[in-house]
Amino acid sequence: MIEQASFALRGRNPDVLTCIANLSNDEVFTPPEFANRMLDTLAEAWAADNGGASIWADNSVRFLDPFTKSGVFLREIAKRLIAGLETEIPDLQTRVDHILTQQVFGIGITRLTSLLARRSLYCSKHATGEHSVATAFANDDGNIWFERTEHSWDGSKCQFCGAPRAIFDREPELENHAYAFIHTNDIKARLGELFGADMQFDVIIGNPPYQMTGGAGGTSDSSIYHLFVEQAAKLEPRFVSMVIPSRWMAGGRGMDGFRQSFLGGGHLRELSDFPASSEVFPGVEIKAGVCYFLWDSAHQGNCNVTTFRGGEALGPVLRKLDEYDIFVRDGRAISILHKVLEREELPINSILSRDTTFGLASNFDGYSETEKSGHIPLFYIRRMKRGIGYVPREAISKNVHLIDRWKLLVPEAYNGGDGLPHQILGKPLIAPAPSACTQSYLVFDVATPDEAASIQSYYMTRFFRFLVSQRKITQHALNSTYAWVPMQTWDRTWTDEVLYEKYRISDEERAYIESQVRSMSVDDGE
Repeated sequence: MIEQASFALRGRNPDVLTCIANLSNDEVFTPPEFANRMLDTLAEAWAADNGGASIWADNSVRFLDPFTKSGVFLREIAKRLIAGLETEIPDLQTRVDHILTQQVFGIGITRLTSLLARRSLYCSKHATGEHSVATAFANDDGNIWFERTEHSWDGSKCQFCGAPRAIFDREPELENHAYAFIHTNDIKARLGELFGADMQFDVIIGNPPYQMTGGAGGTSDSSIYHLFVEQAAKLEPRFVSMVIPSRWMAGGRGMDGFRQSFLGGGHLRELSDFPASSEVFPGVEIKAGVCYFLWDSAHQGNCNVTTFRGGEALGPVLRKLDEYDIFVRDGRAISILHKVLEREELPINSILSRDTTFGLASNFDGYSETEKSGHIPLFYIRRMKRGIGYVPREAISKNVHLIDRWKLLVPEAYNGGDGLPHQILGKPLIAPAPSACTQSYLVFDVATPDEAASIQSYYMTRFFRFLVSQRKITQHALNSTYAWVPMQTWDRTWTDEVLYEKYRISDEERAYIESQVRSMSVDDGE
């Protein structure tokens, strides 16, 4: 058994977890290299606070992955502890048994992933199995717990995660994705039931589930990763480290409260941001990218922020996280924002419509292709193609006063990929009076064709789109996304040079803006 433990836990086994992380799955599996990056950040913080001591040489530190999938975090932690505790516990089998029974714990998110995690950590799907590297467990689960958890229905939705009953009230043989860690009102008591009443975890780390299908009670997905972050903090560990989508920084349904408390709590010590998710999860596209953080219960103050793009690191930069209502991802933008916002000009979204200006959804198809008497032009985008249809004036029941106004229409959504410089927004369109549009466009309300042309010139400047980009974290640009763009007068053609001069933008700041935002002209494509 000692030889077996030595073979399995000294890194001689082929690492299948890298292969799993590169597969297309319903779950996003963490590559071992990235898990180790997070563990390095944790170890550096521990050493800084403990006179250079290694967290891996401390036999009392307890680790929990409360949503383990492949078991990669638990495995890599165990490997580090096995090396770090060699002097204190020389016998390998004794050392392995201590680590696996007293220091490393996990909660599986599904039955299948719990078996996978046990295989990664114990080298057997059962902790007491013939090939298990552990010899001190009395049960098959070891310290990786999984039992099917049921949703707690409150009408049509789960009171804990918001899962729609119509989708997830399933037969026992089907996964219902009710995650034990967030389906409780008292997480301390629940963890006591699983692992012992006196259990206190020092480190909570992992990669939580990100979203729930139809979690808003409709057809759209709803984010749930923030629920795991909030629950982990309730356990009062010393450190929490998780990899989560970055869209919480400036967007996300139901994220306002989480963002405010997360940024303003003062406990974020390290934040590493990856605008392109493929740099973390190969082959996986997560809009707005991903990040990992180190939350430190003993830390109060600013946060070291590092942005990774194209293999290069910007930072770390010590940042005040709650300066604004959203998090500005790139610290180089702060000086520009200060110059713009200190003038306290009216924001341009005061003349910008909100969602579904004329009450017609993006998939509205009740228009005719040819103009008819009494019909007005209807501008739409369907299947990524722009078009003009015609509808009776009476078909418009919302904001009817805008029908006979000139308008600048701007696409509500624009992706364009992760590369830089980026266009940020789709091409604008001047719509004459009378006219209307579907939900695919937002509407700038203007009085005359000349005003429409003026605001269009402003929209196409790099300066305008750069300010939008600071609040646009996904493909969607809603009214609030334009909150930092100042109002101008609509009596001229606006250019970047004029705007740079007005807001005292330095040469260095100009170069930065132009490295982020590419030029736009009326003749550009979508």
